[in-house]
Amino acid sequence: MTQTTQETSFWHCQAHMPTVKRRQVVFDRGEGCYLWDTDGNRYLDVPASLWYANVGHGRAEIADAVAAQIRKLESYSSFGSYTTTPTLALAERLADLVPIDGAKIFLTSGGSDGIDVAAKLARRYWSAVGRPDKKAVVSRDLAYHGLHAFGTSITGLEFNREGLGRLIPETMTVPTHDTAALAALFEAEGSRIAAFFCEPVLGTGGVIPPAPGYLAEVQRLCRAHDVLFVVDEVITGFGRTGAMFATGLFGLEPDLIVMAKGITSGYLPLGAVAVSPRVAAPFWADDSPLLFRQGLTYAGHATACVAAHANLDILEREGLVDRVASLGRHLAAAVAPLADHPLVTDVRAGVGLLAGIQVRDAEVADKVARLCFDRGYVMRVITNATLQISPPFTVEEHEIDGIVTTIAEALDA
Repeated sequence: MTQTTQETSFWHCQAHMPTVKRRQVVFDRGEGCYLWDTDGNRYLDVPASLWYANVGHGRAEIADAVAAQIRKLESYSSFGSYTTTPTLALAERLADLVPIDGAKIFLTSGGSDGIDVAAKLARRYWSAVGRPDKKAVVSRDLAYHGLHAFGTSITGLEFNREGLGRLIPETMTVPTHDTAALAALFEAEGSRIAAFFCEPVLGTGGVIPPAPGYLAEVQRLCRAHDVLFVVDEVITGFGRTGAMFATGLFGLEPDLIVMAKGITSGYLPLGAVAVSPRVAAPFWADDSPLLFRQGLTYAGHATACVAAHANLDILEREGLVDRVASLGRHLAAAVAPLADHPLVTDVRAGVGLLAGIQVRDAEVADKVARLCFDRGYVMRVITNATLQISPPFTVEEHEIDGIVTTIAEALDA
C-alpha cells in the first residue's frame, strides 16, 4: 500500500484525520476496472470509486472530447439568457432520456447541488401556486442525499448531523420501508409538506432494495396528499440498476428526478434535476412574472456537458445498460452463498450491479476491507458494517467471482 510518511495538508472527506494524515492511499492511474497506486500495485475498483466510475477508467474518447472543447470554449455562465452549445444539447438529450414526458432540465455541479435545487424548487413551487405553508421536506431512515444544507438536514444517517443538527428547519424522516408511518405523517402534516425524497435503492445506507410494493405505495400517498415525489437517482441513474433509470424500472412517475455520478462516470463534476411539466409550469408560462432564484457558477459547464455526451455515447454504443442487467444476475448468484458465513448477517443484491454484504460489526468489516485491499481489491465499508459492491459496468464475470472469493477468504481469515 502506498503511504506518505510526511503529514498531509489535504483534509480528506468523511475521514478520521489522525488515522489518515500519515496513511494515505495514493492512486496514480486507472484503466478499465483497475487502479494503480504510486508504487505500481494494481487494484480492482470494487466500489467504482464513489459509485460513479460506470464506463471504467482511462477512456480516451472522453478525454479527447474534453480537450477539444476546452480548446474551443472551456465554459460560460448560464445565468440569464446566456449558455453554450454543449449545454443546450445535453439538456435536450437528458429530456429525451428521463422517464418524465416534457421534462425541463436544471444542470448542477453534482448530486448534493441537485438535492438542494430540488428541495428549494419544491418549496418555491408551492409558494408560486399560492400554498406557501407547504415547506416541510421528508425523507426516510438510512437515506443519504448528499451533505449540502438540505442533504444534511434530511439525511436518515444521524451521524452525518453530529455537531450540526438539522441545518434547515421543517425537515424530517420516517422509518425506511414503513408506508403506514408515511401515511400517518401525511394525514397529520400534509398541508405543510412540500416533498418526499426517496432513493429507489438506498445506497450509502447499506445497498437496500425497496420492499415489494413500497415505491408504488409511496407514489400513491404523495399523489393522494398533494406532496411532490422526488426520486434521488444520483447513484442509480444511467444504468446502475440494469435500466437507464430506476424510475423507469419500478414504473414511477415522479415530479422531480435528481441525477449525477453516472452522468459523466466521474470524468468531470456534473449533475442535473429533471423537472416535470407540473412543477415547471408556473415559471415557464409565457405570462409568468416568476423567477426561480437558484444559481450555480458552473451550472451547465460546457466542458462537463461534453464529458457527459461522450460518456452517454459509450453507454449506448457498447450496450452497457443491458450488460449491467446480465451482470447483476451473475453478481446476485455469486454473493448468495456468503449469507451462510457465520460473520455475515445479511446479503442484499438483485437490482443491477449493486450488492451489500453486511457483517457482524464495524471492526469485522474494516478488517475484511483491509485484507481485500492487501489482495488487490479496493473495498469500501458503508453504513451498518456493509461491504459495498458496485464495480464499473465493464467488469467481467470472472472478476466478479474474484471479488466474492476474496471477500469469502477475508471473512475466513
